[in-house]
Amino acid sequence: MPIVRNMSRAVSQLLQSSGCGCGISIVPIRCIGVSPRQVASDASFHSVSFAETDHPRVLITGGLGQLGVGLAKLLRKRFGKNNVILSDIRKPADNVFYSGPFIYADILDYKNLREIVVNNRITWLFHYSALLSAVGEANVPLARAVNITGLHNVLDIAAEHNLRLFVPSTIGAFGPTSPRDPTPDLCIQRPRTIYGVSKVHAELMGEYYHYRYGLDFRCLRYPGIISADSQPGGGTTDYAVQIFHDAMKTGKFQCNLKPDTRLPMMYIDDCLRATLEVMEAPAEALSMRTYNISAMSFTPEELAQEVQKHVPELEVTYDVDKVRQAIADSWPMNFDDRNARRDWGWKHDYDLPELVTTMFSFLGSDSRIAQAN
Repeated sequence: MPIVRNMSRAVSQLLQSSGCGCGISIVPIRCIGVSPRQVASDASFHSVSFAETDHPRVLITGGLGQLGVGLAKLLRKRFGKNNVILSDIRKPADNVFYSGPFIYADILDYKNLREIVVNNRITWLFHYSALLSAVGEANVPLARAVNITGLHNVLDIAAEHNLRLFVPSTIGAFGPTSPRDPTPDLCIQRPRTIYGVSKVHAELMGEYYHYRYGLDFRCLRYPGIISADSQPGGGTTDYAVQIFHDAMKTGKFQCNLKPDTRLPMMYIDDCLRATLEVMEAPAEALSMRTYNISAMSFTPEELAQEVQKHVPELEVTYDVDKVRQAIADSWPMNFDDRNARRDWGWKHDYDLPELVTTMFSFLGSDSRIAQAN
């Protein structure tokens, strides 16, 4: 089996020597209360309350992004705290560091990543390391390295060690020639961002490794994900998170998309549950390896109107970012996710009113919020 590692090492060294400030460098593995030497030879992450055969041993890469911490919390509740290892190249906040196992993992360092999988007897890998759409357009070489070269490393390691691999895809995997309303699982894609191109690449490479090497690859195309416990991370749909923070803090919100820009969206709890459900689904139930999932679809104007039911004095203005608007105009308006609903029983819980109420409930009470009847 081909092992893609020389390219990874070269890119990693280039990034380090260029002083790009991306934070990709080689440092010792870190773990709660365990020295780097111990981690390399010890199975201390095992929970004493579960047998090894009962639960998967999970590694999450890029775990400090919008979804990783929440996914780790969900999986630890399901499989036991010490069976789920969160990783990233950044230093975690104290509450994250002490909530369960955390280690340094650089996906561009093939040897380091392989050692982590071997030494911790990983069986499931959730690969969340990626640069998002708007950030990726601002730094295409870095996005290419992280989103594509890093993926190659993960695919080779997963195939070599017989892992069940989850790689998220996105609405950004479609382009202006794709059917937009609705967008089916299988259609013309042709995205026009490096983020979208890298996600189509991930979908096809994962499916190829499944058919060529028997890799248990699973992938969901996420819509825009909305959560209250993380800050916007450079995505085109991040306005739908920012509006809640601005409504709470200042009562003023400036949107960088046109008011009638319709995009599919999902509350984070639905997203994380869908991810766990597709990973737990029997392989024979899956008619494909990459699925659309959907919950709701709305415009900035519709979201603002729903938010104003809770904060009537919220002032909304529009200052359209041409780059983000062009990206949004090339993406689906609605996802067709009937295959996910048929094959493994996907069903969302949150529509727009429930989403907005839940977001404000999570963010806490504020003197500006008038509770809706």
